[in-house]
Amino acid sequence: MANTTETAINNRVVEVYDLFVKHMQEFLAEANLNHEEYTNFVNWADRLGRSGEIPLYLDVFVETYVLQAKYKDLPGTEPSLLGPYWTEGSPLVEGKPAKINMRDDEPGEKLRFKGNVSDVNGKKLANTKVEWWQDDASGYYSNFDSDAPDFNLRSHFYTDENGDFEVESILPIPYSIPTDGPTGEFTRAAGYHSFRPAHIHMKFEQEGYETLITQVFFEGDEWLETDVAKGVRQSLMTKLVDKGDYKEAELGFVLRFEN
Repeated sequence: MANTTETAINNRVVEVYDLFVKHMQEFLAEANLNHEEYTNFVNWADRLGRSGEIPLYLDVFVETYVLQAKYKDLPGTEPSLLGPYWTEGSPLVEGKPAKINMRDDEPGEKLRFKGNVSDVNGKKLANTKVEWWQDDASGYYSNFDSDAPDFNLRSHFYTDENGDFEVESILPIPYSIPTDGPTGEFTRAAGYHSFRPAHIHMKFEQEGYETLITQVFFEGDEWLETDVAKGVRQSLMTKLVDKGDYKEAELGFVLRFEN
C-alpha cells in the first residue's frame, strides 16, 4: 500500500469528516440507535446503491437542506432542486414565444410562460441562457422513464435585450417519485407520500453571475404543502391565468453576482 503523503491529504475532506463525526456522535446519543438498527441501515444502503437510486434519494431527501444552508438570507431568487432528471444537450429554441421542443401531438394543456431576468441591483440581463425541462402529461421525463423522444419538453433559449423571455409549452403535472425500490421503502417506513407538485425546472447562466438552478410552482396544487422533496418555496410560486385555449403564468428571476 502506498504511503499517504501530506500532499495527498485534502484538508476540506478532513474538516468536513471531523464535523460529520462530531455531529453524528451527538445524533447517535440522542436517537439511542442500537446495533440491529444500524445493521438494517447498512443493508438498506447497500440495496440503495445496487438499485442505482442513490442520486434519487439524495436529490429528494437531502439536496433541499444543502440549498437552504448555503443560500439562507441571501438576496436573489431562491434556488430549488436540480433533481435526478436533468441532462445535457437540450436543443436551442428561438422566437417570442419560443416553443419548447415537443411532439407535434403533445398531450396536455397549453401553457404560455413569461419571465424576466435581472441582477440583485435591478439590471436587466440580456442574452442570459435559460434551460427548461419538465415532465409530460403522463408525469414522465424524456431521456429517463418516458417513451417520448429524447429531449422532449427540454430546451434552452436566451433572454432578449430587456432580459425578457416568453415560451410555449404544456402544463406539467404532479407525479410520484419511484416507489418500487429502496427509496420507496424509506417513504413508506417514514410515513411519507411520494408525490411532487407540478413544477418546471429552470437553469440560468450568465457571465459574471452564479448559475441559478430553480423550479417554478403553481398556486392551488394539492401537493404544495407536502412536497415529498420539500423543494417548494413561496417565492417560486406563480398564478395560472386562464386565457381560453391556454393558461398563462409569469415570474421574475434575480441572479447573484459570482463570488
